[in-house]
Amino acid sequence: AGLDLIVDLLYWRDIKKTGVVFGASLFLLLSLTVFSIVSVTAYIALALLSVTISFRIYKGVIQAIQKSDEGHPFKAYLDSDLAVSEELIQKYSNVVLGHINGTVKELRRLFLVDDLVDSLKFAVLMWVFTYVGALFNGLTLLILGNGTPNPNASCLELQAQIDHYLGLVNKNVKDAMAKIQAKIPGLKRKTE
Repeated sequence: AGLDLIVDLLYWRDIKKTGVVFGASLFLLLSLTVFSIVSVTAYIALALLSVTISFRIYKGVIQAIQKSDEGHPFKAYLDSDLAVSEELIQKYSNVVLGHINGTVKELRRLFLVDDLVDSLKFAVLMWVFTYVGALFNGLTLLILGNGTPNPNASCLELQAQIDHYLGLVNKNVKDAMAKIQAKIPGLKRKTE
């Protein structure tokens, strides 16, 4: 159910829900550009406390006026069990640990030049990122990417054509790399 909700948000299937979620996250990101994360967290906590305290006082006054015995307005939420199960934590920690280990292994391979061609590609990518970093910081990129309709959603009909052309480009790049590696000694890829 949680994964379906995320997919619905990313594909903008329910415009109202998606608008609220991405609007709130855009507001949060814009707030972070002006204030520190500590200030933003404190302001959000104060806003939530203001709403809940005001609602609690309002319900208390209404109960006193109507002489009803409804009790605490948040009683159902206070009584609910919010404990996270150990199995759930282990499941997600194992997934995260697998990704971290894979990333560390790949970075070790790239930085220690296990394969010269892959390390050179990584160096070029990092060089491009220096220009991206000079133009935008990470927060600006998050703001630009926030709430934009998912391009994959609009490309679903064109998937076969896109796959065909990507396959052609990939084949041409591999052929060119193979020719370059064959001509220059020391650039031959290690067999895996």
